[in-house]
Amino acid sequence: MSFLIDSSIMITSQILFFGFGWLFFMRQLFKDYEIRQYVVQVIFSVTFAFSCTMFELIIFEILGVLNSSSRYFHWKMNLCVILLILVFMVPFYIGYFIVSNIRLLHKQRLLFSCLLWLTFMYFFWKLGDPFPILSPKHGILSIEQLISRVGVIGVTLMALLSGFGAVNCPYTYMSYFLRNVTDTDILALERRLLQTMDMIISKKKRMAMARRTMFQKGEVHNKPSGFWGMIKSVTTSAPGSENLTLIQQEVDALEELSRQLFLETADLYATKERIEYSKTFKGKYFNFLGYFFSIYCVWKIFMATINIVFDRVGKTDPVTRGIEITVNYLGIQFDVKFWSQHISFILVGIIIVTSIRGLLITLTKFFYAISSSKSSNVIVLLLAQIMGMYFVSSVLLIRMSMPLEYRTIITEVLGELQFNFYHRWFDVIFLVSALSSILFLYLAHKQAPEKHMAP
Repeated sequence: MSFLIDSSIMITSQILFFGFGWLFFMRQLFKDYEIRQYVVQVIFSVTFAFSCTMFELIIFEILGVLNSSSRYFHWKMNLCVILLILVFMVPFYIGYFIVSNIRLLHKQRLLFSCLLWLTFMYFFWKLGDPFPILSPKHGILSIEQLISRVGVIGVTLMALLSGFGAVNCPYTYMSYFLRNVTDTDILALERRLLQTMDMIISKKKRMAMARRTMFQKGEVHNKPSGFWGMIKSVTTSAPGSENLTLIQQEVDALEELSRQLFLETADLYATKERIEYSKTFKGKYFNFLGYFFSIYCVWKIFMATINIVFDRVGKTDPVTRGIEITVNYLGIQFDVKFWSQHISFILVGIIIVTSIRGLLITLTKFFYAISSSKSSNVIVLLLAQIMGMYFVSSVLLIRMSMPLEYRTIITEVLGELQFNFYHRWFDVIFLVSALSSILFLYLAHKQAPEKHMAP
């Protein structure tokens, strides 16, 4: 009876997560597009539902909600379903929609979709060869084979996003990195833009007048055709007439310049708005957060370097370790086990909420940046693939943030994976991503003033 009650709780929560994923798909991702394939919407919502269910089960582990056998069953079932979606269903449909967009392969799209899926499976399986992610005793069809490979991809994505976010967040929030923009700078750039537009209009008028003159003289009808005629029109021009090809090239160059000047003007206005915003109370608050995150970024890079150099992986969760150090230093009586449970719950809850929110915001921005009416289905499936792998790898890494007694079922379900490898791999990719982001933002910040100061 208790198993049925526990299962009804899990099914109800999964339905709610599915509904939220469906609404997010409709109102955020596809609000500007016509929905042509409902299977894409269902796959995205199901992936989101089972991904959130894994985080829900982590919280249930800490709080002791549901029977332990029920939690184990739902952990196992949830992982099997999410792996089935990520390894078999989503890659197949991505290949199917890619082939469907190619007119020559339209009649045999099912065959080519299977070929693309087999190609994906080959590279997916070969991914595990260079990494020490499994115990040798696991069979080729074991669930650990799939989790280990999905974990490598997901941890890599997490580390790349975390490294960039740790650097970009203080760079975005802190007013220190804002370049000084005055009304004079904006007016000067707008003047250059207006001058360029006037030149474009003037040259287009010359072209229109030249065409009219040529039409009146009958030169348009007698214009030579073919390749040699085009060469002759470029190299020669009638007396008193304009060389239209050269003028058109000048117009194209000026239009490209006008686009760049427009973008630079918009960038200056955005920077000026950020300067005004930084003077408000909310702006000062985010500026303070920027300093806090810059300290966190330096500390995180330092700790990642230490972990890599000394091959160090923590055995105790950070909350329990922090409380033990504080209690021993202050010499006070404190129930470490009781408070580590509650603080770990709060910490894991914050990690889960911020992970889901941050990933959804990133996916939305990414989708709007590269999607089109033809590619939208493929991109949504790619986002579902990234989201599922991201959340599976989050479980692998969050496990270390939990007290030892709450890791038992998660460790049993995930199998005998080389958990230490994933933490070391995260540190390596995080360090590379953070240092690359620092270099990129430094060059971009240094180049921006020079670009606006150019005559």
